[in-house]
Amino acid sequence: MNIDLVQAYAYFLSTALLVFFMLAYTYHLYISKKKANKDYEKYSDMMLYDSISDAPVEKFNSAKS
Repeated sequence: MNIDLVQAYAYFLSTALLVFFMLAYTYHLYISKKKANKDYEKYSDMMLYDSISDAPVEKFNSAKS
């Protein structure tokens, strides 16, 4: 087993692992939106609409329980 074969296996394994993590994250976002827990698209819009006069993404409750 030479170093080229080890590098090929490591490259394939790391690529497969990164693809798995990307798909798992996409699935997590889809399920979160479907359950109506969090809509992460609203949070991504914060970057586009960042004026002081824009509406907040979520209501902020300053009172501590």
